[in-house]
Amino acid sequence: MALYSEKVMDHFRNPRNVGVIEDADGVGEVGNAKCGDIMKMYLKIEDDIIQDVKFETFGCGSAIASSSMATELIKGKPVAEAMELTNKAVAEALDGLPAYKMHCSVLAEEAIHAALDDYHSRNKKET
Repeated sequence: MALYSEKVMDHFRNPRNVGVIEDADGVGEVGNAKCGDIMKMYLKIEDDIIQDVKFETFGCGSAIASSSMATELIKGKPVAEAMELTNKAVAEALDGLPAYKMHCSVLAEEAIHAALDDYHSRNKKET
């Protein structure tokens, strides 16, 4: 059995939504000191819908794939729905991650939540 699914390899080799949104409505950055992975998410939100999302990730293939998949899962979605995204949903959408790499999907969830929290704080909304 392969260590990584084809979806993980595809999102690692061809990550979606990489980059920076200069005038982002919400920005979240998280890291894991244990493994050294750092993720930064940028959100562009209009009428409570995520119109655009970009990421920058410094880390392993699983971290890049998790970031890429997470952006695909929330793009075009309402803010409230994006806030419910879990690391389990990210891992499942990638057809699984090895147990010792699940922290990468947790970072993706945390980065999105941090960006949404930033958006809410800029707009004085409760999370």
